[in-house]
Amino acid sequence: MLTVTRKVAALALLISVLAISSLGLTQTGPVEFSLHAIDGDNVTSQGVRGEVVVLAFGASWLPLSRNQMESVKKLADQYAGRGVTVYWVSVDSDNMKSKNFVSDDQLRDLARKYKVTILRDPDGALSRKMGVDQVPSIVILDKQGNIAGSIGGMDPNANLTTQLSARLDKIL
Repeated sequence: MLTVTRKVAALALLISVLAISSLGLTQTGPVEFSLHAIDGDNVTSQGVRGEVVVLAFGASWLPLSRNQMESVKKLADQYAGRGVTVYWVSVDSDNMKSKNFVSDDQLRDLARKYKVTILRDPDGALSRKMGVDQVPSIVILDKQGNIAGSIGGMDPNANLTTQLSARLDKIL
């Protein structure tokens, strides 16, 4: 038989799991990842611990993702030197046989054009782990690597930089 304390603890755990599920987030605790950067490096969760990380998931062929890249660049400039690292994460395929194939060279061209740092999540493992079910979407990780917020989809008329700034200021 459960004691009252155990019942309360079990109920609190259930409520937090349901809250995470309702947000579409599937990851609890620090998020572990290693993604290939198109400049040849790998970016790992351990390498960015201690910083607030913005992961903007998008696809190069999607017009809204290009709007997202512009906002991501503005955000990166606004928070430069303040402990915030911003990445645009391509969910485009790296398989040449895929209809959604995009080469690293094509992504490098986008990176130069929009002046953003691009990482690849071609099999979608990280985006699925984080509950991203549409692109463009944004996930914010706190300094410990926990999911601190997310924005699914993107309103083309919304000021994404303002929305993200308000969330980042609360975390910092």
